[in-house]
Amino acid sequence: MPNAKDYVAKAITAVHEGLYRMSGGVIGGRLLGMPVLLLTTTGRNSGQPRTTPLTYFEFDGSVVLVASYGGDDRHPQWYKNLARNPEVTIERGRGKERVAARTASADEKQRWWPTIISTYSGYAGYQKRTTRDIPLVVLAFGESGGSMSRGGQRPS
Repeated sequence: MPNAKDYVAKAITAVHEGLYRMSGGVIGGRLLGMPVLLLTTTGRNSGQPRTTPLTYFEFDGSVVLVASYGGDDRHPQWYKNLARNPEVTIERGRGKERVAARTASADEKQRWWPTIISTYSGYAGYQKRTTRDIPLVVLAFGESGGSMSRGGQRPS
């Protein structure tokens, strides 16, 4: 059930997305020193495109997202959408790419998490704030049409 945080997040997301698209990522292309992309998923209930600006990391030739939702006990909506349809579009600057998304394996998360929290310590705080294990999402290039279960686990 949506709460005040959800409504605020939706409004901020809409403004961020608009500024990012209008400027080709010049405005809104970095946040807290990290690069930002626009992730477009397919709404699991509506079937409509849903776009979210997200910070990202690059590891082993893949783009990696953190499904933290600020340490909320619920997964972010974009992450839940990936369970239904792992084919997504990302925009970095003015470039657009179709990619396949999957949840990172436990081994991948163990390797990447120290770099993620050293880049932005807030992620460590988010993990302490929630009882859920914050998943990492791997966006694999050249694997469009892939399954969320390949190399990782399907979100619940």
